[in-house]
Amino acid sequence: MAGHSKWANIQHRKGKQDAARSKLFSKLAKEITVAAKMGDPDPDKNPRLRLAVKEARASSMPRDVIDRAIKKSQGGDAETYESIRYEGYGPGGVAVIVEALTDNRNRTASNVRSTFGKNGGNLGETNSVAFQFERVGEIHYALSAGDADKVMEAAIEAGATDVETDEEGHWITCEEGELGTVSAALEASLGESETAKFVWRPKVTTPVEGEGFERLMRLVEVLEDDDDVQSVTTNMEASDEQMAAYAES
Repeated sequence: MAGHSKWANIQHRKGKQDAARSKLFSKLAKEITVAAKMGDPDPDKNPRLRLAVKEARASSMPRDVIDRAIKKSQGGDAETYESIRYEGYGPGGVAVIVEALTDNRNRTASNVRSTFGKNGGNLGETNSVAFQFERVGEIHYALSAGDADKVMEAAIEAGATDVETDEEGHWITCEEGELGTVSAALEASLGESETAKFVWRPKVTTPVEGEGFERLMRLVEVLEDDDDVQSVTTNMEASDEQMAAYAES
């Protein structure tokens, strides 16, 4: 089985670490609040909230911040957010999917459209690029969970579809509708995972180099900097050398 690829859910973050962490925590807290408001405030009774809390913990969000986000959902003045997906093409014809949580659809749509236009991209209609991706569940375990054979066996028994082990850990992929079931089965055999979430995995990738690569990275960065944007995924194909050089620039 082979599944996870480093370009599968690319999120590029630069800038000062403190500012980046603050913005990340804000986005994670929003997802926690939305999940708790839509369902039960108890993570054990709310699958979406459970995944959101797991992601927050994986990002080292303090427990009190997580608790405040859940408590906020139960207040009468809690904002109402709408989940929206935007799709388009970036420089070099790279497909881009943007997922947002917003309390003002017009504001977010205007900002996303403007960002695409100013950075060499074109915002398209819904489903204009989604066919180039598949929505799957992705579960990540640290290398300490066991060797590749042990994790492979556990993943197969749990009903996973793909497994890959690299220097960052074990990446287990499953069907979108099976994430909760597979994750629970894996926890019974391997313990709690680092993360368990839904991702867009490209079916094909698009190589991009030179100026096109630089412009695409800028597009992704500006989109991710938007407070309403929760995630940005591309089908860009880039080498480790390209990524390393850009990170140092």
